[in-house]
Amino acid sequence: METDRTLIVVPTYNERENVGALVGQLFQVAPDADVMLVDDNSPDGTVAAAEQLFGTNPRFSSLSRIGPRGIGRSLFDGYRVAVERGYARLVQLDADFSHDPNMVPAMINATRDADVVIGSRYCRGGRVVNWPWHRRLLSRFANQYVSRITGLAVRDSTSGFRCWTRHALQCLLEVGVTSEGYAFQVETVFRAQHEGLRIIEVPITFTDRRAGQSKMSGKVIFESMLKPWRLRFER
Repeated sequence: METDRTLIVVPTYNERENVGALVGQLFQVAPDADVMLVDDNSPDGTVAAAEQLFGTNPRFSSLSRIGPRGIGRSLFDGYRVAVERGYARLVQLDADFSHDPNMVPAMINATRDADVVIGSRYCRGGRVVNWPWHRRLLSRFANQYVSRITGLAVRDSTSGFRCWTRHALQCLLEVGVTSEGYAFQVETVFRAQHEGLRIIEVPITFTDRRAGQSKMSGKVIFESMLKPWRLRFER
């Protein structure tokens, strides 16, 4: 059964320090949305902490994954759930407050004119706060690297703050996505562009995480460097 409601998907791994405040704020800023944590079997009790606070709230749910971890796997599972439950759209954002929850309504509203909305650090009006210069440089280089190799016509293909319409999610589920880590962000927007979906970017302020540790690893970085070339030769 389809609905006009939005599902906000938050992929988590060891985010116990952040999920309580984040979910509470999401409920306030997006009253017509439900929130689902997709957790990668966090040993710190992320889901238990959230369930203790919001377990009786019908707008809250959680999906605890087992097996190999990866933000790509978590998000793809979230996409599948959103389509199965009939949601009109899905918002994805990080659990660490690097993506401002107050931007969620603007992301949702922007789907009136697009199938995919990217919260962009690098379009006009976007910015990054609390990052050292070398991380800013690396991030900008990564986006230019991806665009030159794949032909993507977006400024921030690595952003994890997005809103997808149901139609866009159905397209992704049909064509499939193979990336497991952060390369998932690039691959999904590449597939969306290839399918002819309407993609727009809205400016956001990206702020370095409040608490916890980054999940970036050598394996993730290697996949992120290699994936654009694989996508290029698919064209």
